[in-house]
Amino acid sequence: MLRLLNGKSARAYVFFRRCTLPSSNILKMLDQGGHEIGLHLENSRSFTTFTKEKEILERQVGKQINAFSKHGSGGAKFGYHHFAPYEPQRYLEWAREAGMRLFLGNLEDPTLEPKRTPGDVLNFPSAFWLEPHWRDVKTFSVDWLMSHAQQRDIVLLVHPENVLENPELTSAFNRLVGGLETKIF
Repeated sequence: MLRLLNGKSARAYVFFRRCTLPSSNILKMLDQGGHEIGLHLENSRSFTTFTKEKEILERQVGKQINAFSKHGSGGAKFGYHHFAPYEPQRYLEWAREAGMRLFLGNLEDPTLEPKRTPGDVLNFPSAFWLEPHWRDVKTFSVDWLMSHAQQRDIVLLVHPENVLENPELTSAFNRLVGGLETKIF
């Protein structure tokens, strides 16, 4: 995925869980592409567990982390440390307290506009999920995203392993990354 992004000079936020910390080779590829590293929060039980995961990732990458997302959207438990409930208002407060600047939410309505919260945290409450089982594909097609992303910022959310093992999704990803401006906030 990083090779695809770097080959198209497309910058991205790449999120890591505490169980998927990046290797030195991945860190080099992230640096080469000018990508930002974010925390994909698993243990969202408390501000303390949030800061612990943030510190684990910061130690691994050797720099401050300013963006995060939440692993899971409130249903099943996905991993040993995972806390399933999805509570975005709590995460926005934690981001402010931790001096972070970006929270990317898990909602599945890409028409929702981003907002700045008190404390200057940019919140994208929703994303365009490339994988079709998390998206209303009739309403939110790849063509829809190509059109609407010309007028405003929309987060494209992908799980690399899902996209790369599906030729149709890989093709859609390449089309989007090749045809849209990518941004780091």
